Amino acid sequence: MSARVIAQVIVLGTQILGKAFVEAYKQAVANAAGGGAVGSAGRLGKDSLTRQTGMTIEEAYKILNLKKDNFDVSTFAKNYEHLFKVNDTSSGGSFYIQSKVMRAKERIDMEMAEATKKNKNSQNNDKQPSS
Repeated sequence: MSARVIAQVIVLGTQILGKAFVEAYKQAVANAAGGGAVGSAGRLGKDSLTRQTGMTIEEAYKILNLKKDNFDVSTFAKNYEHLFKVNDTSSGGSFYIQSKVMRAKERIDMEMAEATKKNKNSQNNDKQPSS
């Protein structure tokens, strides 16, 4: 009698697991066909610097405790230096947070360099005579 019950439990468990795997496979196929990679690209945004660094400019501003509408280079440098030193591993800080602070600085530096480049290009276009 107990062997029969054990066999039924095994058969029932196998059926349940089989159905679950079939459903998971169908879901995976649907995700692949529908553009499953869109999730990561959509989360990071369409900005090339965001894709390159993996960090949005808003996230970088939050990490360094800066306000985008009231950006000051001296505050930027001061906040970076302070957060980098406070999170130094030799003084008991967090390497992870220190890395985030450094990546945030790099992201803002890249944004500033791109803005400077665009500004120079627009100035050069303004200086060219129109025909």
